[in-house]
Amino acid sequence: MSQVIAAAVEALNAKVGGFDEGTAKFVIEDEGAIMLDSDGAREGDEEAEVTLKANRDTFEGMLNGDVNPTTAFMTGKLKVEGNMGLAMKLGSALA
Repeated sequence: MSQVIAAAVEALNAKVGGFDEGTAKFVIEDEGAIMLDSDGAREGDEEAEVTLKANRDTFEGMLNGDVNPTTAFMTGKLKVEGNMGLAMKLGSALA
C-alpha cells in the first residue's frame, strides 16, 4: 500500500468512520483506490455504488478541509460516477 493510500485510509477512518449509507470508492490518480462502507475505509478496488475520482492534491485537500467537495465537483477537480445522492452524503461527511 502506498503511503498516500495508507494516510488517506487513516484520515477517512478518523473523519468518517463507518459509512452506513452504502459503498463508495475513492480513486486517487496514480496512487490507487480506497473502499468505504459500514466497516470503515480500507485499500481496495471493488464495485461500489458511487466512485469519486480526484488527483492527490484535491483528495488531500478534501480530507484536511482545505477543499470543499462540492466546489471540487463543480470545477471538474472531482469526478463522480454512480449514485449522486450517495456522493452528496459523502460530501457532507467530508466537509
